[in-house]
Amino acid sequence: MDTTDHRLISALRNDARASLSDLAGLLGLSRATVRARIDKLRASGDILGFTVVLREDAARDSVRGLTMIGIEGRGTDRILRQLGGFPEVRELYSTNGRWDVIAEIGADSLEALDSVLARIRRLDGVANSETSLLLSTRKSARL
Repeated sequence: MDTTDHRLISALRNDARASLSDLAGLLGLSRATVRARIDKLRASGDILGFTVVLREDAARDSVRGLTMIGIEGRGTDRILRQLGGFPEVRELYSTNGRWDVIAEIGADSLEALDSVLARIRRLDGVANSETSLLLSTRKSARL
């Protein structure tokens, strides 16, 4: 990918429904060039798809947090499966360093978040955890 591809992806992240004409004008390219670049990025797998974010998706979680989880022994796969069954867990990430897993959690209240955290800490094999509340979203590719 070159600089133009990166600028095109940035514009699509801002508004994936922008017309080819609007994208072409923004990037200083022809409509045919924009279409060819989008097609090339999709064919190469750099762009996997386009989606719609509903207001309810963005506003559904009044309280959000990132929970870093340390796991004893070789229980990571089992704990990932268990966490995947928690409806409050929005995303799961494996990581390196001090923590084995990071879970993005969403809840309607601090009390509900506290309840989820207690359930996570009770999972067999969870050695320790640390949670940081997400206060505001400064940039999101989802919005």
